[in-house]
Amino acid sequence: MSTLNIRLSLMMFLQFFIWGGWFVTLGTFLANNLSATGGQIGMAFSTQSWGAILAPFVIGLIADRYFNAERLLAILHLVGAVLLFQLYRASDFAAFYPFVLGYMIVYMPTLALVNAVAFRQMRDPAQEFSKIRVWGTVGWIIAGLVISFLFGWDSQQAIAAGALRNTFLMCAIASALLGLYSFSLPSTPPLARREQGGLREILGLDALRLLKDRSFAIFFVASVLICIPLAFYYQNANPFLAEIGVDNPTGKMTLGQISEVLFMLLLPLFIQRFGIKKTLLLGMFAWTLRYALFAYGNNGDLLFMLVVGIALHGICYDFFFVSGQIYTDAKAGETFKGSAQGLITLATYGVGMLIGFWVAGKVTDHFAAVPGHDWQSIWLFPAVFALGVFLAFLVAFREQRPASLSAAAKTA
Repeated sequence: MSTLNIRLSLMMFLQFFIWGGWFVTLGTFLANNLSATGGQIGMAFSTQSWGAILAPFVIGLIADRYFNAERLLAILHLVGAVLLFQLYRASDFAAFYPFVLGYMIVYMPTLALVNAVAFRQMRDPAQEFSKIRVWGTVGWIIAGLVISFLFGWDSQQAIAAGALRNTFLMCAIASALLGLYSFSLPSTPPLARREQGGLREILGLDALRLLKDRSFAIFFVASVLICIPLAFYYQNANPFLAEIGVDNPTGKMTLGQISEVLFMLLLPLFIQRFGIKKTLLLGMFAWTLRYALFAYGNNGDLLFMLVVGIALHGICYDFFFVSGQIYTDAKAGETFKGSAQGLITLATYGVGMLIGFWVAGKVTDHFAAVPGHDWQSIWLFPAVFALGVFLAFLVAFREQRPASLSAAAKTA
């Protein structure tokens, strides 16, 4: 690996170490230490969606036109460090929420910025990017292992003592380090301004014409709907494991990221052999299976069901969301590639998960018990919902394999 690729890999490692270092345990911290309700926890997680909705404005209207990507990346992470420190200091949810909203508005654009910095330095992105991006997943994994096995902040005793508050301090330090480090990254100036495009292209609205294609329209709606059960995992998995007494829950959840790396390698082969429809269906059904395992597993003799449910993350995420990006790229053709990806990201991580976090909060509050929660009922809701999306997609979607799909799968 070249020195440049090592520098870019370190950037990716810190980028996702920061996110994984506080986001996974957020629900557990809010419920146990700030006495937040399910609805309030849903509001906190929804800040990710608001950040995703606003990110295209930051990237398209500012970064792509006026500032070097690495300098804006540095500034945003330094501001983020201050906001994370304020989250560390917050004493109740009313004080916590404005800072987490501000932080996600600052953080979400950096996901595109690190990609921009990396891609602009590569001669062959198809061959080089995955080797650099995988260090982001490693960063997320290491963050979880540090929380569980190095510091033990997610043990039941530590949670009761408020130790999860330290995750925000840890990530504030990492964010400050990445902010300072970003100033040393290779210069990534704005691309030359295009005469055409504008706000419609930035938000992916030019790609709306793809919805005239029946198959793509069905895929688009399914993508939004499947984000509702997805939100349940992000919001409730860690609190669920902690509440039922699973040891080192955050560390165990890193199995999901490990499986994500493994199944990412299998994805191109699966698309080539079975086609995009079966791949997407497998990804959807994995959500149903995962939540059924969560509903009926326990911290005793059925602990293996919870572990398998966590490990299914690779299929859940890669086989639907990553293959969906490949499908979108192939359907869009050369004209609307950027716009189409912007549209699907806005619809899923923006609108879809915004709805999903709201629904997850309401369902969690509805099945709250004294003490704890009726977790079986909570998990059966997204299991049945995902099954409904799976069956509707099975019946309605007609695969029309785009000519470019094979090539896209090979370079995924």
